[in-house]
Amino acid sequence: MTMPTAVSQPTEAKKASSNRTRVLWTTCAAHALHDGYGDMIYALLPIWQAEFQLGYASLALVRGVYTGTMAVFQLSAGRLASWIGSRATLALGTLLAALGYAAAGLSGGLLGLCVALALSGSGSSTQHPLASGAVSRAYGRNARGPLGIYNFAGDLGKAALPAAISLLATMMPWRHALWAMSIVGGLVAAGLALWLPSTPRDPAIEDVEGADEKNPSATGFRLLLAIGVLDSAVRMGLLTFLPFLLKGKGISTPMLGTALAMVFIGGAAGKFICGWLGQRMGVIGTVLATECGTAVCILSVMLCPLVPALVLLPLLGALMNGTSSVLYGTVPELAPGGNDERAFALFYTGTIGSSAISPVVYGLLGDRVGIQWATCATALTAIAVVPLALALRARLSLTDQAV
Repeated sequence: MTMPTAVSQPTEAKKASSNRTRVLWTTCAAHALHDGYGDMIYALLPIWQAEFQLGYASLALVRGVYTGTMAVFQLSAGRLASWIGSRATLALGTLLAALGYAAAGLSGGLLGLCVALALSGSGSSTQHPLASGAVSRAYGRNARGPLGIYNFAGDLGKAALPAAISLLATMMPWRHALWAMSIVGGLVAAGLALWLPSTPRDPAIEDVEGADEKNPSATGFRLLLAIGVLDSAVRMGLLTFLPFLLKGKGISTPMLGTALAMVFIGGAAGKFICGWLGQRMGVIGTVLATECGTAVCILSVMLCPLVPALVLLPLLGALMNGTSSVLYGTVPELAPGGNDERAFALFYTGTIGSSAISPVVYGLLGDRVGIQWATCATALTAIAVVPLALALRARLSLTDQAV
């Protein structure tokens, strides 16, 4: 009777390892697709401007509709997943995101584009909380590194899909290019439905709304969310001003695109590296290093001549994006009531909302005090993370003791 047990233990371990790997790679595919869908809009805006004679305010509205619906429905995605399961919700959301872009290919003006992108954004709202939660449940307390890989996949999608739609739009009508990209989304949705393993929730988890207000994890999560909001504000605020800072240093228009690509490539590398670095340096040490380094790099890029500033751009991108990878990996540790998916939904709602609002806030500041001082404000925002991170250190210690 003991032999089957001895044989079954390695078999079960091998199956669990295989399931974890499938969870990671299927969610990476979903992350790459959805993040790519979001940034694909930037490549399409000039096409839509020429096709429909849209002004800049209308173009901003198009982008805002997608981002806004994606942020608003994060929590609703978690509730739907509790009824029909994470795999079904994520697959249906991915299919809806793809159908939204297919509908955009049928649109005849601003209203049609907004309706189509609202559909796509609603579908994409399922990805961050559900896919992150699946990776977290699959890997447990060892999820920080896999979540770093998951976040890195999103940056690969941001680089690949805008380039793909730009290339396709030179080879065929833009509407056909959108339909081609929607087919890719449909294939990813099918892959999720077929191959994403089930990662059941613990039925004993508490609802975050009922979590003890004095629970160190609840307080720690609020601090983590505040850090995430400020970190997103720094990143999006600086990216708003960076093209103008470089233009002021004399960069050419073609070289400006290369310079921004250097920032994004550095950002992708930073997410990948810092996800693993957080396991070795600790969450707080990594956050302090990346945020202080970001502030120094922002000021250095602002003050240096063009060539040294260009050299610093990959490092700036790595530091700006590196914090987010560490923060994502910490969400499960501080999820109030142990509800990972709802915690991820709250976290992404805050950070995506900050990404949408902060460029407007910094832009208004830039109009009043000038681009140089507004850029300094983004550096000061990064420094403002330091006291929050130090307060979070104490909460992480209390959480570890509770565990």
